[in-house]
Amino acid sequence: MENRRGMVGGLILILLGGFFLAAQLMPEFFGYISWPFYIIGLGGAFLLAALLTRNGGLAIPGCVIGGIGGILYYQATTYDWASWSYIWALIPGFVGVGVIIAGLLSRERPRLDTGGLILIAISAMGFLIFGGMFGLALDVNLLWPVFLIGIGFIVLISAVFRKR
Repeated sequence: MENRRGMVGGLILILLGGFFLAAQLMPEFFGYISWPFYIIGLGGAFLLAALLTRNGGLAIPGCVIGGIGGILYYQATTYDWASWSYIWALIPGFVGVGVIIAGLLSRERPRLDTGGLILIAISAMGFLIFGGMFGLALDVNLLWPVFLIGIGFIVLISAVFRKR
């Protein structure tokens, strides 16, 4: 097992080093890559390690780091830095996605962890509430039925995957 982890770690380092070397040797080809891509890439490295080692615990930080990198990419390209006042509410959703992926990658018995779905729903609700308060142009009156549908899906999926 330790040998496999070393192989995966070595492979990830080789791929990252190859990417950075290519970016140095051919800057005109990689000119579109801005600094948030490095953060997204770090999250992707965690996810790749989680997939290759079947260690679902690595998926959670991979989703959080990659998600924050995605937020920073959005803010860097749109110069909407004030969006941080509400966009932070997406981070629990990134944790929820990581929890779901971790459950599906479980070595013992892959499972769908409905706690991840609940985190995603809470995150979406917080994002829309804080976004509505701090500048995201939303009509919340149209969105509350979507929350009811989402909660219904969570209850339905929880019932389907509940241990018998």
